Amino acid sequence: MALATRDALSPARRADAAEAVAARGLPFAVAAGEIVAGYAPIRGEFDPMPLLRKLADTGAGLALPVIMGRGQPLQFRGFSIGAKLERGPLGILQPTAAAAELVPGILLVPLAAFDRSGHRIGYGAGYYDRSIDALRGRNRTVTVGLAFAVQEIDAVPALPHDAVLDYVLTETRTFDFRRK
Repeated sequence: MALATRDALSPARRADAAEAVAARGLPFAVAAGEIVAGYAPIRGEFDPMPLLRKLADTGAGLALPVIMGRGQPLQFRGFSIGAKLERGPLGILQPTAAAAELVPGILLVPLAAFDRSGHRIGYGAGYYDRSIDALRGRNRTVTVGLAFAVQEIDAVPALPHDAVLDYVLTETRTFDFRRK
C-alpha cells in the first residue's frame, strides 16, 4: 500500500518534497568533514540529492553505497555531486572502484515504509540492516530514513535483526526515534 501510494506521487510533488527536506536539513549539527552516506534513488524512492548537495556545501564529505555481495554489508565509497557513477550488480548507480572507501558517521537510508517506532521496510535483501549493524559496531553512526509522508504505516512487522532508525525525515515532519 505504501509503495503504491508513493509511486502515485507526481514528479513535481516528489521534487518539492526533496527540496523541503533539504531546506529543513538534518535535525542535528553536522561537523565539517563528517562523512554522510546517501544513496542513488531507485523505484520511486525519496531523492536524497538536494539534501546531500546542501550538506556538501556546508563541508560534509559524501559517500554512496556499493553492493559487495549477497549477504554482506554495503561498502561506502567517496562521492561528489556530479561525479561519474557506474551501474552496480543490481543496476543501481554507485561510485567507481577507484573511489576511496569511507566510513560514514551519518547514514541516509531509503525505505518502502516506516512506523512511529523507527522500524522500516526495505526491499527484503537486508543490505541496510546488515550495514547499520556493522557500522554501529565500529562507531556511533546516526541513521536517518528519508521518506514521503504517505509512506508512514501503523506498524512494521519488525524482526529481531531489523535495525531501528534514529530519525525519519519527510516533507512535513521530522521523527526522532532515539532512545533517551
